[in-house]
Amino acid sequence: MTATAKSDKDRVIIFDTTLRDGEQCPGATMTFEEKLEVAEMLDDMGVDVIEAGFPITSEGDFQAVSEIARRSKNAVIAGLSRAHPKDIDRCAEAVKFAKRGRVHTVIATSPLHMRVKLNMTPEQVIETSIANVTRARNQIDDVEWSAEDGTRSDMDFLCRIVEAVIKAGATTVNIPDTVGYTVPQEYTDFMRTLIERVPNSDKAVFSVHCHNDLGMAVANSLAGIAGGARQVECTINGIGERAGNAALEEIVMAINVRNDKFPYWNKIDTTMLTRASKMVSAATSFPVQYNKAIVGRNAFAHESGIHQDGVLKDASTYEIMRPEMVGLKQSSLVLGKHSGRHAFVHKLEEMGYKLGANQLEDAFARMKALADRKKDIYDEDIEALVDQEMAASHDRIKLTSLTVIAGTHGPQRATMKLDIDGQTKIEEAEGNGPVDAVFNCIKALVPHEAKLELYQVHAVTEGTDAQAEVSVRLAHEGRSMAARAADPDTLVASAKAYLGALNKIVMKRQRDVPAAAAAS
Repeated sequence: MTATAKSDKDRVIIFDTTLRDGEQCPGATMTFEEKLEVAEMLDDMGVDVIEAGFPITSEGDFQAVSEIARRSKNAVIAGLSRAHPKDIDRCAEAVKFAKRGRVHTVIATSPLHMRVKLNMTPEQVIETSIANVTRARNQIDDVEWSAEDGTRSDMDFLCRIVEAVIKAGATTVNIPDTVGYTVPQEYTDFMRTLIERVPNSDKAVFSVHCHNDLGMAVANSLAGIAGGARQVECTINGIGERAGNAALEEIVMAINVRNDKFPYWNKIDTTMLTRASKMVSAATSFPVQYNKAIVGRNAFAHESGIHQDGVLKDASTYEIMRPEMVGLKQSSLVLGKHSGRHAFVHKLEEMGYKLGANQLEDAFARMKALADRKKDIYDEDIEALVDQEMAASHDRIKLTSLTVIAGTHGPQRATMKLDIDGQTKIEEAEGNGPVDAVFNCIKALVPHEAKLELYQVHAVTEGTDAQAEVSVRLAHEGRSMAARAADPDTLVASAKAYLGALNKIVMKRQRDVPAAAAAS
């Protein structure tokens, strides 16, 4: 669609909930600093609304939403609240620092949820919704109201409550497919009917929020837009509860590539999609599946000889979009031990990294150290190196040194030196295998009750000198914390990944202490 052809009625508002719904994915918890970095990237990318968190849940969440609001440049900063006055007030307090803030309040509207979850009558739900929208609107101009389990709600009831909340001041009305139950044509008809039947529907923007339980979140989101919705709620990489949310990058590129079928537009800079995917993956320690549409490692890979031949002759034979459109550059052998600072800085800029002076020096030193241990440095090596450095920059527990004795005659033994809040501690431990010995060392140095839920290893690049990337997920007090680390030595990577997850537990506990104290 040409610039002259664009009209406001065809514009789709991109509402990103990576920092709220995305973080509810088990193990996807981000640190305070990681949330700020992701929010800045989303803002720079052109996301219209960033749902920064759920302020009432903890002091840490409140602080994160508040700071994101303070730093926002263009995006509306939203916070989520339940249908409780305290939630509304806390949310409004957090987003008030933004140039443009939004309170997003949600209540269930399906017969099942109202009866079982809320124990409320339909009339009580309407009254509560009106009261809370009014309360929010008295504090802020931009209020979004959501009908949880909207797609399984009675249409007559939904029409009544939507009309009531718009009259009370809701500026956006969201009809989520909370459990991923609907199908595309059904959702199109559902949204169209709702908008047509609500007398004051022209006074609000209608929104869709789809989950991926049946693998149709993106298709349903596009179907909802076809039915008249003009805001779509989504996440980077489609992360979220259960099977996840609709993937932002897939929705944006579907509109871009098939504008003949989806004649809409949005403000997203598509060349930032690949970097956004990698940043969120690094922050959440959730790897992106290799065959993930748009941003997966294999999204533009052609293995078949026939396909390769076609692409070499004319890329459009098998590629419906150019890799450059989503910010993907051809991976190449770029750096080695003789590469200078200028080449390194150029490569970082090309890959979308913006590092401060100190971060740059640290990253360059790490690159040179890696080059001494590894013959060739690939783009993926640099990503792993920089992302790890950024993730670990605020860690309280850091690995200083590790020595492991392993072989056919056990037990295996590890000696570890850690820097804990500036103090050096050394420990030696045995284990049933070298990894077990390493983790036992950590447990001896930093006593904790967290349980290891996941331990995975894969190579960052090819070859026997490839960096090993290790993923670790720890369960603690009902929450899962995950971390990843890379190193040419698998055991060092294992130790760093475990410590990364442990640091998240420590930092979250520290940040949420004030909230617990206030509640008591």
